[in-house]
Amino acid sequence: MAKQLVERDSSLWLSRSWTTRAPRSIETGKEYHFVSREEFEDAIAREVFLEWAEFHGNLYGTPKPVAPDGCDVLLEIEVQGAQQVREGDPDAIIFLLAPPSIEELESRLRGRGDDDDHVHRRLTSSSHELAVGREIATVELVNDDLEDVITQITAIIEELRLERSPREH
Repeated sequence: MAKQLVERDSSLWLSRSWTTRAPRSIETGKEYHFVSREEFEDAIAREVFLEWAEFHGNLYGTPKPVAPDGCDVLLEIEVQGAQQVREGDPDAIIFLLAPPSIEELESRLRGRGDDDDHVHRRLTSSSHELAVGREIATVELVNDDLEDVITQITAIIEELRLERSPREH
């Protein structure tokens, strides 16, 4: 979804996260910067990340973003990372994208090639993740129709840009 948002809105810049997990069979290598645990831990020590967390045995993190001038930064992160972003920037806009059902979440995880163990861990932790996400989110959307959610997010971003732009008198 993040890719589609950036394609639709040239003023959005997607920060590319790092991870220590192996690429999925459907990934091309552009989705994440795939690194070893040692490389990731070295980056933590050098304070490279805006946010980072361990999630189901793998490390994920977003380097401190350096977006092109005039662009808004878009992060595609887990709830733990969103908590860190919220702590560092109370004005950050956080979208929580909730699955329409646990059955649909399972179907999507399997559809992207996740193994049974990973699917089970995600399903087990999903209620906690949603509860935490609801506490910190600015906006919660049910991700039941991709095009509809992208349209909603785009409209919210445009409204926020209008609110923050200087008013002409």
